[in-house]
Amino acid sequence: MNLSRRHFLHSSLALGAGLPHLSHAAETSYEICVFNKPLQHMSYGEQAELVAEIGFAGIEGTVRKGGHVEPDKVEKDLPTQVKALQKNGVEMTLMTTDINNADDEIHQRVLKTAADLGITRFRMGSIKYDTEYPITEQLKNIRETFRKLVDFCKPLGIQPLYQNHSGAGRFGAGLWDLKWVLADIDPADAAVAFDIRHATVEGGQSWPTEFQLIRPHFGLVYCKDFVWKDDNKRPENVPLGTGRVEYPRFFSMLKKTDYDGPISLHMEYKDHRKPELLNESIAAVRADMKSIQEIIRKS
Repeated sequence: MNLSRRHFLHSSLALGAGLPHLSHAAETSYEICVFNKPLQHMSYGEQAELVAEIGFAGIEGTVRKGGHVEPDKVEKDLPTQVKALQKNGVEMTLMTTDINNADDEIHQRVLKTAADLGITRFRMGSIKYDTEYPITEQLKNIRETFRKLVDFCKPLGIQPLYQNHSGAGRFGAGLWDLKWVLADIDPADAAVAFDIRHATVEGGQSWPTEFQLIRPHFGLVYCKDFVWKDDNKRPENVPLGTGRVEYPRFFSMLKKTDYDGPISLHMEYKDHRKPELLNESIAAVRADMKSIQEIIRKS
């Protein structure tokens, strides 16, 4: 197994500390992090210790309004969080933000602070279409927005990622529009956080086509699951491996590509807004981690 230097160091720390998360390195070549939204009621130190103990290589940390780090406090709080992660041998694999341009001063502060701390990727904010204007004209403007963002981020050494998210009016939901915008942009400069759950919601049986379409632009992969509710009108999140996403098929396809980037586990079927559900959220994260390791191993 060819491990990245970062993954090797992570595994070595686990061995030295006697923690059980060495098994992750032995079971899969993918570096798995966890979306920290359901764990935001914990302190930075508590969260870092938990993430390391479960076996994650890092977190997808929220630096946005209502996130674990508020953007206007980024210079103070983000270094504290990163230090706590490093103390436990894990990292901020991805920073999730509301940023979809580099014009706002607060966006610039967040990106510069993150880059100075060694964070190399961030998820952009969602972009929605305006139904009053032609889609083709809006796509031209979105492509220019991406290019300007790349121009700001590239010298800093931080890469924008855009998530495909299902839903009416969302840019990137069907992936074809996202492919058009990214066609002339080097994936090293801006890429896709490919969400197989949302791709399945939007694509149904055609998701393998969208997978092949956007695969060259993968910068990170999101994993979560869902079922259809209310007579197939509404998707509802469920434990990973128990829903509609064809995970064995997905990972079988992924393993045939040259993708060796991170995977971010999203546990979103517990209400993260309720502190009283924290213990349930932790148990669910543990269960989903076990499920994804098992699926990857068998695929």
